[in-house]
Amino acid sequence: MGAAQEVTGSKHLITTKKGLKILLDCGMYQGKGLETDAMNRDLGFDPREIDYVILSHAHIDHSGLIPYIYKLGFNGTVLCTPATRDLCAIMLADAGRIQESDVHTFNKKRKANGEEPVEPIYTLDDAQACMSCFISVPYHKKFNIEGELTVEFFDAGHILGSSCVRLEIKEGRRTIKLGFTGDIGRYDKHILKDPEPFPQVDYLIMESTYGDRLHTTLDTAEQELLMAVLDTCTKKKGKLIIPSFAIGRAQEIIYALDRLEHSKLLPDIDVFVDSPLSISATNIMRLHSECFNDDISEYMKTDPDPFGFNRLQYIQSVEASKALNVRHKPCVIISASGMMEAGRVKHHIANHIENPATTILCVGYCEPKTLGAKIMRGDKSVSIFGHPHTVRAELRRIESLSGHGDYSEMMRYISCQNKSKIKHLFLVHGEAETQEHFKQTLESEGYKNISIPTFREAVEL
Repeated sequence: MGAAQEVTGSKHLITTKKGLKILLDCGMYQGKGLETDAMNRDLGFDPREIDYVILSHAHIDHSGLIPYIYKLGFNGTVLCTPATRDLCAIMLADAGRIQESDVHTFNKKRKANGEEPVEPIYTLDDAQACMSCFISVPYHKKFNIEGELTVEFFDAGHILGSSCVRLEIKEGRRTIKLGFTGDIGRYDKHILKDPEPFPQVDYLIMESTYGDRLHTTLDTAEQELLMAVLDTCTKKKGKLIIPSFAIGRAQEIIYALDRLEHSKLLPDIDVFVDSPLSISATNIMRLHSECFNDDISEYMKTDPDPFGFNRLQYIQSVEASKALNVRHKPCVIISASGMMEAGRVKHHIANHIENPATTILCVGYCEPKTLGAKIMRGDKSVSIFGHPHTVRAELRRIESLSGHGDYSEMMRYISCQNKSKIKHLFLVHGEAETQEHFKQTLESEGYKNISIPTFREAVEL
């Protein structure tokens, strides 16, 4: 029902022989321009008929329509890990506020044109109310659903609380073992544990975002980040703007800068985290140290707060955020959103993109239709808030900070499976061309019966 030959809107509907309906993820479409709203409203199923939502992780393209289905009558249960629930509490509320704000602005234009106002997909109240449906299930604890199936979560290493979902569905004497990878993380990260193996499955639904590329090492990323700071803030005396996803990526950058400061490599400049959501997410991360790997746990013995240092400031108020745009001193600004489509970072880019002393550092994937993609692919001019801007800022990219594993890491991840026992492998959450490349890679390694589902395609297992 989503993320079919694209990387957003993750939704997969399972209907058992007895009629139980389970939704694996309930993600919002993001970054697809004017068509996004219509795609999000057209679910393709009746939310009142859904019994359970099993959520792999908190990113909005996987969780963002839970308030919408709740608004439309969903009265079932949402199962996820404890950290995912905590993150959803802030992320869905933030998404609700954005819906209300965007529709308010949009309705002003409609009113000026004599058109009827539209309603937001959901509101802040809807987002807060739907949290009553959430139940937290720790990793490795089997949760029984109505005697018909069990759910078990395994750490996917993508963001805090992210999981691979494993279902055992009983149909008479037959037990179907179904795996859903969610988003697969990277290995040897600085904060989170590695993706962990999961028991054998018969059928596997697998993400494929970076199925055609290899990342550089994370140690290289830290050096690239330092060079971007030195070149921009020390040599050019400009501002380094880092558009970042509020969950996961922002904390990785903050921790990398903390390590550089701890090693006395960071120059004497101010660093601002200008994203209330990032601040809340960082506080939640502090609460879930059980998800941390040994490296950061060891580091915290000498630096108890890996997400704070003397020159680091967390910005909450709108006034303080606006003040950064008229500030003349060199600094680093970390702000959401990662694709530069919304949030405070869009204002910072609008105010600085024509200044050659500015550097925009992209640290993650940008969906092709987003502002971030247009800027990073080298468009000479872009429209921001309806106004044209000439791109004069320096552009840099660090792809190795991606939360998604590359194709070698994804291959490593599913090596825990006996490939001859996988009856069918479905590739989702990837661009079509990338998926074809990854399918060929899998086939060359001996995996068989691999398909790339189309939108709303149904398969009987």
